[in-house]
This record gives sequence, C-alpha cells and structure tokens, in this order.
Amino acid sequence: MGQEITQTQFNEQSFQDYRGCLFAEAELLQSQLHEGRFSDVGEIGGYELESWLVDHNYFPAPINQRFLANIDNPLVVPELSRFNVELNGEPLPLRGRVFTAMAQELNLNWQSCQEVAHGMDSALMMVGILPTIRQSDLCLANISDSMRYWALNEQVLLQRAGRPLHIRIDGRELLDIRHPDVMLEAATTSFQIHLQSGQRNAVRYFNASLIAAGPLLAAAGNSPLLFGADLWDETRIALFEQSVEIADESKLEDHRVSFGQDYAQASLFECFAHNLATHPVLLPIVMNSAPQQFAHLRLHNGTIWRWVRPLIGFDADGTPHLRIEQRVLPAGPTIIDMMANAALYFGIARFLAGLNDAPESKLSFCDARNNFYAAARKGLTAKMTWLDGSSIDAKTLLLEEILPMARQGLKSLNVDREDIDLYLDIMQMRIQTGQTGAVWQRTYRSKHRTDNFHLVAAYLERQRSGAPVHEWEL
Repeated sequence: MGQEITQTQFNEQSFQDYRGCLFAEAELLQSQLHEGRFSDVGEIGGYELESWLVDHNYFPAPINQRFLANIDNPLVVPELSRFNVELNGEPLPLRGRVFTAMAQELNLNWQSCQEVAHGMDSALMMVGILPTIRQSDLCLANISDSMRYWALNEQVLLQRAGRPLHIRIDGRELLDIRHPDVMLEAATTSFQIHLQSGQRNAVRYFNASLIAAGPLLAAAGNSPLLFGADLWDETRIALFEQSVEIADESKLEDHRVSFGQDYAQASLFECFAHNLATHPVLLPIVMNSAPQQFAHLRLHNGTIWRWVRPLIGFDADGTPHLRIEQRVLPAGPTIIDMMANAALYFGIARFLAGLNDAPESKLSFCDARNNFYAAARKGLTAKMTWLDGSSIDAKTLLLEEILPMARQGLKSLNVDREDIDLYLDIMQMRIQTGQTGAVWQRTYRSKHRTDNFHLVAAYLERQRSGAPVHEWEL
C-alpha cells in the first residue's frame, strides 16, 4: 500500500485486466518457490514506526504534507491521515549490536522530525491510539493527499454497498458507533517489525511469529482508550479489524484484517493463494512491470492486513526474498521500549523456528489465535495456552518461558551479550512491574482523576525523557 497510484475510478475491464496479471504472477510465484529460486539470505531485521503529529492543545495536527516537505527525508513518508507519518529504518543483519544500531538510527530520525515539528508549532508522539482523538477528526477532510487512500476508501465503501462501518468494542466499557468511511483506521498506529528469512526457513519463521504474537502483545499494550472509553489493553486491534471490514462478520479468517486462516504447511504461497481465493481486488491498477516483480500480487497483499503478514521483497542483486511483517505491536511508549519489543520478537521467533519439534505441531492455530485476542483484551493478566497444553497467565509465561527462550534465540543469532541484556532486561522489568503503556495510561488517569488532555501532556513529558515505561512515575 506504500506505492502511489494514478487513478481512483475503475471499470469492470480494469478489474479483469488486473486479475489476469494477478493470477499470472501467482502462478509464477508458486513455480519459483517450488523450484527454490527465492533468496536464502537471512536473518535481517527492519521496522516501520507510525506516529502522530499533535498541536499544543494535544489534538491531532493535520499538517503532514507541509511536514514531509520540510523534513525531505525518504525514510519519512505519509500515512492514511494528515496527522500521521511513518518513519522507516534501514534493514540490518540480526547480529552484533543490531538493536543499539536500530535505536541510534531511529533516535536520529526522530529528533530531526521533532525539530521540524516544533518549527511548525506541533510535536511528534508515539502511542497506539491518541487518547485525545475525536471521531470528528477522522473525516475525509483529514485524509492524506494521496490518490491511493482516496481509492481505498471508495472501493471499501463500494464493496459495502455504501453501508457505514460498524465499530463495536466491548471492553472495560462499551463503544458502539458507526462511521461513514475508512478513516477510523488512522487512529491505529503501530511499530511494525520485519524479519527477512531465507526461503528454507520461511514457513517455520512464519508459524513461530504467529505463536509469538500473543505473548508479545501481552507485554506491549499501549492503546487502552478510544473516544473517551476505556476498552482493551490493545484497542487498536479491535478497531483496525472493524475499520476496513468487507466480509461476513461471522467468518474471522475472511476479514480484511485478521490473524489469518492457519499455519503455513509447505510454503508461504498458501497465504497468497488464500488472498486470491478469499479477498476481492480493491485497487485494480495495471502496472507496466515484468511478472518477476510481482507488482500486482504485492499490491493486492498490501490491501490485506494480516497481523502476521508475508511479504515479497528483493535483495540488492534483484533476487526475490520473503519477509515476515509482525504487525501486532503498538507505537511507543519510547524508542527503547520498542527496541525491547523487537528484541523479544526476534529472539523468540528464532528460538521457536529452530526447535527440532515444530511448535506449531504442539499448539493449535486456534489456541495461538485465542492467545492473541486474549492478550489484546487483557494484557499481562490474559490467560494463555502454551506448548505443553497448560493454561497460564501471560505474565508468568513471559517470565518463566518466553524470556529465557528469547535470550537463547538472540544468542544463536550472534547478537552481542550487551544488547541482549540491555533490551531483554528492560522487557523483564516491564513484565515484573506490570507497567505497560496501557497500564500506565489507565493508572495515571485514575490516580489524578484527570482528562485525556492532561494525560497526553504527562505521557509526552515522560516520552521525551526517553526512560522505559516501567520507570515512568505516576
């Protein structure tokens, strides 16, 4: 979805032509994967950070077009709304002081962005859902100046026959609203982690990423509030799933945003085949590109937002490769917190993918999916099923099982001991204290009996300190 398009109106011929390209590329993908022609370079990590522009009153500031012109950095790009931007990182091999290097790069880009934002009487903020966002902010007047976003909105509404989107989130409180367009998606900002894997390991890494998603999310919740309602620890999950919905609400695996339909068995082609069989084309842009670029297949995949999504990319020499995009994590609370989240993900994915007995043979896909939604709702207090069939709370599971596994996984990647200790110790302290971003937001608001504006002010002050969230004062 990152690429620009040149039109927003399509006829039936557009869809027919696009589907022809799509199925030809799918056939080629299946053939190349079967022949082992994808890259075996791995393991390489990267990230995308979606962030908010806010004004001095802590409302969203819809100024990203001017902001992006002023920053003039190819690693900083627009998002769906005019008050969001995305910061990208250069991919790095997962070894040595990789997390320190990622943190240094992101810190430099973040500070440059903050300087530009301050010059525009605004600030950048990392949080899953901005507590001060209003439903009225999420309107087409605030859609980014990009044809692909207008086309996405139009096609989703056409698929829905013009029916408004229905958002119902039953958490600590109940939110039940309707909205006329896809702009609610803009309220959900993430820290998305990419893991490039050699083709021979891609299925194991994909399945390991699904198994890891629940525990990972339980330790990282940062989105409890929406339109004044206290909902899930990661309300972002429920909101995003309903904000671009097209399918029958009863078929979870057919949702445009979902946990997916199953583990991969023999090849990640299974995910792309499911895309073609289940999800109608939204953006039928026929491109002048060779089938080997998989441009139409990649665009279609970009309009299907699995929480763990396979991607096709290319090595520097043009060889196609497979990446896994771990999309479950919220933005924030701080850069060091997000790097701790990344370290936990890469470590546990490596450990699980390297087990002689594949863990997906011990934990059903249904249990992995249930763990994920339990974590989104309840965070560290969620009950989870683990590989031995036991039912255990997320906090205990993370401390006794997941963190030791992640340490072993990072060691096997040859990550330096200093990085392993720094970032996983931060994760351990967050879990032990129980103070995730979501818990801090709720506790601060309750303790001070304050509104969301004072909450955001206090959150921003602590975020600027750079201290990990478990050290934030209440």
